[in-house]
Amino acid sequence: MADKVKPDVLLKDFWRSNERFADLFNAVMFQGEEVLRPEELREMDTDVSGIIQLKDHAESLMRIRDVVKKMAFGVEFVVFGIESQQNIHYAMPLRTMLYDGMGYLKEYQDITRSHKTEKAVMSKEEFLSGMKKEDRLHPIISIVIYYSEYPWDGPLCLEDMMVEMPEEIRKIFSDYKMNLVQVQDSGQYVFHNEDVRLVFELSREFFRGDLEKIKEKYKNQDIKQELLMVIGKIIDSLELMHWKQEGKVENVCTAVKKWEKEWYENGRIEGHEEGRKTGIIDMVSAMQKHGIAHDLIIQMLCGQFEISEEEAKQYL
Repeated sequence: MADKVKPDVLLKDFWRSNERFADLFNAVMFQGEEVLRPEELREMDTDVSGIIQLKDHAESLMRIRDVVKKMAFGVEFVVFGIESQQNIHYAMPLRTMLYDGMGYLKEYQDITRSHKTEKAVMSKEEFLSGMKKEDRLHPIISIVIYYSEYPWDGPLCLEDMMVEMPEEIRKIFSDYKMNLVQVQDSGQYVFHNEDVRLVFELSREFFRGDLEKIKEKYKNQDIKQELLMVIGKIIDSLELMHWKQEGKVENVCTAVKKWEKEWYENGRIEGHEEGRKTGIIDMVSAMQKHGIAHDLIIQMLCGQFEISEEEAKQYL
C-alpha cells in the first residue's frame, strides 16, 4: 500500500529495476551507448561495512549503499552503485569516495580471509598484505543523483573541498571526481527507458512550476502509480507520494491538479517564483566561484531555466 511505503525506499526500489539502472548509467556515463545490459546485471549486497585495523587499533565503519549491481565484462566484472541525495551535502565527494573505498576494503578483506581459510602458500611480501601478487580488485563506478529544484552549489570533486593549493601541489594532488546527476539539469541526457524518462522529465516540469504548460504537454499522457509515487518523493509532494490507486494508471493532468491543490493549501505556489530566483542566484554564484566564463553562464541559464538572454544577464 502506498501510504505504508517509506519515502526513501521508493527511490531505492525504483532504481533496483535492471532496465532503469542500466538506462541511467548508459545515458550518463556512456553517452547513450548500451554498455550496461539489463539482462546481465546482478544484484549485490549494499552493506559495505568493515573494520579498519591499524596495528593495535581497530575501527568499525558502518556503510549501507542505496543500490549496487555488477556486470561481467569478459571473465571479470565491474561494480556499479547509485546514491540518492535530496539535499546539498558539502562533503559528498568525500562521502562517495568512502563508499567506494569501503567497497574495495570489503573485497580486499574477502580475499585475505579466503587465503587464510585455504592456508594458501604465500611469499614474505604476500603474507604482509594478505594478498597474492596476482590478486586484483574489481572497479567500482558510482553515480550520485541529486533530487532538488535548486542547483547543486557544493563540491564536485575532492579538490573542491581542499584549501587553496599552490599550483605545484595541485599538480601532484590525487583527486577524486564525483559523478553527479541533477534532476533539474537532466534534460541533457537521452533516456530510452520510458519510466526513467518520465520521472526525470515530469520532475523537471514540476520544479519549473508552469502547471498550465504541463497540462497542455501531457494532457493525453497516463502514468503508473509507482512512477507517480517516485515523482511525489522527488518534488516533496505527500499527496502524490501517498496516492493510492491500487496499481492503476492515472492521467498526468489529474496528478497536476492534486499537486497544485496541495501547494496552494501549503502556501507554496506563491513562494515558488522567489525560490526559483534564489536557486538561479546560487547557481550563478557557484559557477562564478569556479571561474566559468560569463557567456557560458548566460547560455546555461537560458537553457536550464528557459529565460531570455536579457534576464540571464540581469542575474550576473
